Amino acid sequence: AAMSRKGVKLLVDSLTRSAKHFNKSEVECLINLFDTLVARASSQFAGVGFDRTVFRDTLHSAFGMTDDVVLDRVFSTFDRDNNGYISVVEWVEGLAVLLRGTLEEKMKHCFAVYDLNGDGYISKEEMFQMLKNSLLIQPADEEPDEGVKDLVEIALKKMASTYLLISFLLQDYDHDGKLSFEDFEKAVREEKLLLEAFGPCLPDIK
Repeated sequence: AAMSRKGVKLLVDSLTRSAKHFNKSEVECLINLFDTLVARASSQFAGVGFDRTVFRDTLHSAFGMTDDVVLDRVFSTFDRDNNGYISVVEWVEGLAVLLRGTLEEKMKHCFAVYDLNGDGYISKEEMFQMLKNSLLIQPADEEPDEGVKDLVEIALKKMASTYLLISFLLQDYDHDGKLSFEDFEKAVREEKLLLEAFGPCLPDIK
């Protein structure tokens, strides 16, 4: 439903405070964009938000994000109350992290994207799921899944390599095949390129 001018002003003021990284005019623009996206969404949300399909299409067209697994996980990080749609607050506050977040905020975002089951760890199986879409098929006789399994196994056995992913996985000090946020944070602070080690879940600079 359309908000009164006073309601919009209160919303803008509130989101400018909570989103932190946007000024008032930027928040106003994002609210206008939100309204446009809501108009495209499934009618089941009755104008209160937009669904996964609209969200994915928007991130794809605006930021060139194409990985289906990553897009679904980014949707989940935005949809904090897990009700299946993005509200205006989730939209603006989510974009504040995605576009202008601090390193700490982006680390939490990326870790949440990679932690597919939300248990606080990135497991061997989750690494496999995230990596399998990014591995190019090389030999005609080798299944891509086998290549990913080999890569994860090698990394977890701490075999010497300069490959960034393996450097990242060397932070698994207890050798349990899982990474905690603390492991992830330590690795990223040592090498910022590891922030998106398991797939592109942030827009590029462009």
